[in-house]
Amino acid sequence: MTLFLSALLSALALLLHAALILAAAPIASGIARLVKARLIGKRGAPVIQPWRDLRRLARKEPVLAENASMLFTAVPSVIFTVTVAAALLVPGFAGGMLTAPLSDLLAIAGLLGIGRVSLILAGLDVGTAFGGIGASREAAFAVFSEPALLLVFFTLALLAGTTNLDAVAAFLREGTIGLRVSLGLALIAAIVVGIVENGRVPVDNPATHLEVTMVHEAMVLEYSGRHLALIEAAGQLRLVLFLSLIGTIFFPFFMALPDSGVLSWLLGIAVWAGKLLALAVAIGVLEASIAKMRVFRVPEFLGVAVLLALLAAVFLFVSTGFV
Repeated sequence: MTLFLSALLSALALLLHAALILAAAPIASGIARLVKARLIGKRGAPVIQPWRDLRRLARKEPVLAENASMLFTAVPSVIFTVTVAAALLVPGFAGGMLTAPLSDLLAIAGLLGIGRVSLILAGLDVGTAFGGIGASREAAFAVFSEPALLLVFFTLALLAGTTNLDAVAAFLREGTIGLRVSLGLALIAAIVVGIVENGRVPVDNPATHLEVTMVHEAMVLEYSGRHLALIEAAGQLRLVLFLSLIGTIFFPFFMALPDSGVLSWLLGIAVWAGKLLALAVAIGVLEASIAKMRVFRVPEFLGVAVLLALLAAVFLFVSTGFV
């Protein structure tokens, strides 16, 4: 009976986690937009505007190019599905959920990679110039962002002795390792990778359609209606995924357990929401404070992330006595 009750609570925690991330994804994007607008002297749209946009797009029928293949129509569903799956593997307000045994860092990186490759293929499918430009730029950025992300995960695996994200978060939550230079370097590298993966300033600007600057928008210009709604929702979920990932790994405070009681769950939800709010506000402040860099400078920007992640792994490897 105890095992059954524990499994039931883990399943309920997972369902609540899924509902929270689906509800929070558009709001987090709306908060970042609003903060940026206010800081540059504009009124800004309300934080629920992304929800309204998704609802409006979901009601419209998609318009397809004549030469669009089945791949083009299937990619939005694939991207949304793998992004939701990856987001469910990242602990939010609680650890020990039903997906905890599957919450592997490499699995999360693999799911994100599937989404990226699918979007690149969709950008090339119709054969437009914009799609090709965006796909080539996205592939060039991935050459640097994926190694940086894997090096960050390698550092965490060295530290905790496992690639299971739930176990890594539990290990860091104990606070026995104290402050480490490696964790600081890994945090900076993870932030840089998160900016690139979500197409935020200074790497990309989600609010522009200028040919010389756009990356992600160039690949989705041919999408409309419910297909575009799925892609936009996946992008918002990806942002919450990275915010939750950073909050879970580097600020693993007050995370509840499935059997810790209602008050612990409420505290965990409040703290998780506070982390998302703080990080979303930080994104808005960052985007209002700096300008977008040239496309050819992005590999240098990502090269710094790769170097920092590599230094984090090396410092940790040396300091723990593995050599």
